[in-house]
Amino acid sequence: MMTKPSPVLIAFTGSLCLILAMGIGRFAYTPVLPVMLEDNLLDMSAAGAIASIHFIGYAMGAFAAAYAVTTPRVMLIGALGVIAVSTVAMGMTDNHTVWFVSRWLAGFCSALVLVIVSTVHIKNLSDPANSNLHGWVFAGVGAGIMLVGAGALAMMLMAVTSHTMWLCFGGLALAGMLYLLVEQTDFVEPSAGTAGNEGNRRTPLSWAIILPYAAMGFGYIVPATYLPVMAREILPSPLMFGLGWPVFGAAAAISTILVGRLQSRYSNRRIWLVSQTVMAAGLLAPLVAQSIIAIIIAALCVGGTFMVITMVGMKEAHRIAGPEDAQRHVAAMTFAFATGQIAGPFVAGSAFESLGSFSYPLVLAAALLIISLIPMLVRSGRQSSEVS
Repeated sequence: MMTKPSPVLIAFTGSLCLILAMGIGRFAYTPVLPVMLEDNLLDMSAAGAIASIHFIGYAMGAFAAAYAVTTPRVMLIGALGVIAVSTVAMGMTDNHTVWFVSRWLAGFCSALVLVIVSTVHIKNLSDPANSNLHGWVFAGVGAGIMLVGAGALAMMLMAVTSHTMWLCFGGLALAGMLYLLVEQTDFVEPSAGTAGNEGNRRTPLSWAIILPYAAMGFGYIVPATYLPVMAREILPSPLMFGLGWPVFGAAAAISTILVGRLQSRYSNRRIWLVSQTVMAAGLLAPLVAQSIIAIIIAALCVGGTFMVITMVGMKEAHRIAGPEDAQRHVAAMTFAFATGQIAGPFVAGSAFESLGSFSYPLVLAAALLIISLIPMLVRSGRQSSEVS
């Protein structure tokens, strides 16, 4: 019989799931993309189309997660296995159809993993004494980005082809999935229920958090997809333009750990408002100065906030919905986030092909980030007035 593990092990396994699902399944495309372009395997329009297909899969995976019918453990291992196979497939062919299918599958499964981890791990670590471990769980996303980014940079310097990069990352995902398969500890409890069960208490969805979360999906995705490409336009050296993505990942990993310590003093929404404002400022940094320093500042501002917003957003969904209905709210937010991601790469890629610049999509994304906060500000203002 499986025994319930320690909170530290719960946090470790949740973080590992996010390292594999998000670092590899979701974000490996970003550091590999410049090499694929140099290998003349696709142009910028095709790159944007593949990214958008990936996010369509992500949106569908988020929707499917709200109606999960099996245990979290089975879903996590199955999703991570598909991510591993689809990543390997990227390195075994130049066929764009296979790439479309592979990236769709990786997107679908990475959303499943994020929703499940965001639901069951937050629930399993709900004791106030363990709340700081939430930061370590969500640090897995940044750690995965940093790991993949550093690996891609090392392979760039060794002049490795993009095919080999995909095969290496797919092998790493497979190794991590096998560890979870062998690990017999039941590290997550089955969800109390899903949106498809009639007996659940259903709470109204909060558009005050869904809208800014959707805008964040659009806002962060331009640098998250094209940051290395933007840096390559300034400096052709792989050592220089390859630094942007590991910095992005390091900022994401460290930020959730640090903010996890602040959540006892500041509300989820206050942290969210500040973080999204910083993200908007970071998007504009490359427009102020065309330099590698501006790219690094953008990586720090966006990388250091997008997982903080994800973490506090998921916790806010739990606060609003309660444990019985949390997974439906988390899935709705992730679906909204994915819709922003679908539009982002297409808009940015098309703008670059037409105008030779990312300036317009960056300005648009920054504006959406700020405007979408208005409902949350109004809501927070009303709550403050009621309290006073």
